[in-house]
Amino acid sequence: MSDALLFTPIQVGKTRLNNRIVMAPMTRSRAGAGDAATTLNATYYAQRASAGLIVSEASQISQQGQGYAWTPGIYSEAQVSGWKTVVDAVHAQGGHMALQLWHVGRISHPLLQPGGADPVAPSAIQAKGQCFVIQPDGTPANVPTALPRALALNELPGIVADYANAAHNAVKAGFDFVEVHAANGYLLNQFLSPNSNQRTDAYGGSLENRARFLLEVVDAVVAAIGADKVGVRLSPQGVFNDIDDPESTAMALYLAKAFTQRNLAFLHIAEPDWAGGQPLSQEFRLQLREAFVGTLITCGGYNATTAEALLGANLADMVAFGRPFIANPDLVRRLRENAPLNEPDPNTFYGGAEAGYTDYPALA
Repeated sequence: MSDALLFTPIQVGKTRLNNRIVMAPMTRSRAGAGDAATTLNATYYAQRASAGLIVSEASQISQQGQGYAWTPGIYSEAQVSGWKTVVDAVHAQGGHMALQLWHVGRISHPLLQPGGADPVAPSAIQAKGQCFVIQPDGTPANVPTALPRALALNELPGIVADYANAAHNAVKAGFDFVEVHAANGYLLNQFLSPNSNQRTDAYGGSLENRARFLLEVVDAVVAAIGADKVGVRLSPQGVFNDIDDPESTAMALYLAKAFTQRNLAFLHIAEPDWAGGQPLSQEFRLQLREAFVGTLITCGGYNATTAEALLGANLADMVAFGRPFIANPDLVRRLRENAPLNEPDPNTFYGGAEAGYTDYPALA
């Protein structure tokens, strides 16, 4: 496949990427003290720097935004320093990297919150799902998400400011882009979906009102670092973390047009099939392609052949790969040479050290 579109360069914002293969964001729960990235994380990402773009694991913009133990943040100086070590290692290998900005909203628990507070959400509706905590006796455990409290109107500007500050910190750490995480049932997705957002103020009700908070976040991030460094991830028809939104494709098209007006660098679509949602239709893909004029990335169980077909049909500009990158640090080479892939070990996806993280072999 050496002459395939997948392996051709592409301009995204003001940055030229080496190919159209994206390493998708994947939580690995291996942050160090103070929820800061470490040299182990730097080794992991540098091993995979042949991707045209790496999107980092989701990184909380504040302690309030955390829903799982051992995930990295981007709000303290130590966290900025830790991520700088990672980005420097990726850049040294000729790669490029985006930091995914994360607030989990209701997918959390008081054990993860400042002062043991309740998690926050658009509305006080508990999600059917789990989060990962360190219990009072020091042992880790998956526990049901807690009942959140509804955010007051006067709290929203503070969260918007947290996103802008996190974006500023990401650029300070050397990231080429940030990706605003508005997918997979976390806070911004909770505002978009009517089953998790039952507000009666300017942020609830109509589709336009439910989109308001995300667009305020995007505008603040753009003001902080420039539109050419900003992307957004959406998950139309996604059901992960108890999202049930019959208007999600209409919302995605509305937002895509709004992102075009703002000249965002990219839009990253997490397809729903991995979590059980209905697949995206050809009609929706065509409408999305028309609605967003920046770089369109899609992620959804692709292989080299299906990814190439999508690019050839002009339904995407880049294709993201998730689990194949876990087990194959040299995935780009393997796809190009049609080489066999290592199989990932699900038992080592979350937590731990080198095993199942930096010890997967590359081709000789």
